[in-house]
Amino acid sequence: MLSSGAALAQEGGDSRPLPELAPFLQEVRARLHSDEALLNQYTFTERHTERELDGRGAVKKVKSETYEVYPSLEPGHTYRRLVERDGRTLDAQSLAEQDRRHEKKTGESNPDPASEEKRAARLAQARRKEEAGVEQVFRIYDIAFAGRETLDGRSTIVLTFRPRPQVEPGGRTGKVLKALEGRAWIDEEDRQLVRVDAELVDNLSFGLGILARLKKGSRASLVRRKVNGEIWLPAQARFSGSARLLLFKGLRMDALSEYADYRKFTVASSSDFRPEPQPR
Repeated sequence: MLSSGAALAQEGGDSRPLPELAPFLQEVRARLHSDEALLNQYTFTERHTERELDGRGAVKKVKSETYEVYPSLEPGHTYRRLVERDGRTLDAQSLAEQDRRHEKKTGESNPDPASEEKRAARLAQARRKEEAGVEQVFRIYDIAFAGRETLDGRSTIVLTFRPRPQVEPGGRTGKVLKALEGRAWIDEEDRQLVRVDAELVDNLSFGLGILARLKKGSRASLVRRKVNGEIWLPAQARFSGSARLLLFKGLRMDALSEYADYRKFTVASSSDFRPEPQPR
């Protein structure tokens, strides 16, 4: 797992009283948005590194890929431009070929006079889906205070979350949430999610266990940072644990995604394929 980088706010602990739990959670809930929705507003770079481990935890194989990501207002048109593989920058010809394929794909879309209306409907549907996901978080978990800690120089409130045994999850998202427990760090000033450390407390199957099965004890973490002093966005996401794929292939892996170089998305930035990094 990622090292916490956390320290008690004061030597020997922070003596300030914690806020009341219910109003605090209401404020957090009001500010909680999915990273998927937030990332649709920015171009950024994503570096994904995957380490396959043997039975003793030693690294067997490492592979990495770095993408420039350009969101799109049209579904299916987000452009993930591969710029580096296993530490080697792709040559100009490979980059140009990717660009041509993307331009061909987006250029084949027929103009739709009702596109603005359809886009508004999709955004409304996405908001409803996000709200349903947030509602599941607070319905499924028993949430309690664990204290106050400092992360990257900012005061955070630490919460524990455990699935309530009597609550039945709804849909795939609920199924995943029900199998996790852990801790969450909330920025005390902004009431924003800063970090989550979670562990699978039960095996988690996908596709009736045929496609994949994540094993109990696998761990996941997410770290978010404040970008340009205005918005909290992902910095790192990590998964480590054991899985079984397609009934037969068992593996142990440590996968890390790192996000950087955020730039506010505009129509122009979706087509130039040259992101200008902003201060992190």
